Amino acid sequence: MANFDDYEDDEMTVELELDDGKVVNCAVITILTVGEQDYIVLLPLDENGDSQDDEVWFYRYIENPNDPETEPDLEYIDDDEEYDIVADAFDEYLDECEFNEMDDD
Repeated sequence: MANFDDYEDDEMTVELELDDGKVVNCAVITILTVGEQDYIVLLPLDENGDSQDDEVWFYRYIENPNDPETEPDLEYIDDDEEYDIVADAFDEYLDECEFNEMDDD
């Protein structure tokens, strides 16, 4: 279960409930489209709003096309091949961000 919130600094965050019942607040890094599937990239945050260990989490991101007002669903990626494809797409996204940042200088 995910709870999407907007905070005053315009950083989108998600409260993610893990299988063990623990709730983790995460910053939304980006939403990637790979093939025809959307994926969300989350950065877990500690209670102070800082990243815990710079590890990111990938989940399938599913919006309800019939009701855009409903909260999107997040699904765990349990297939290693699918996970690797998403991780590669995220690496490309980071490379593009770095290139655009250099281009802005």
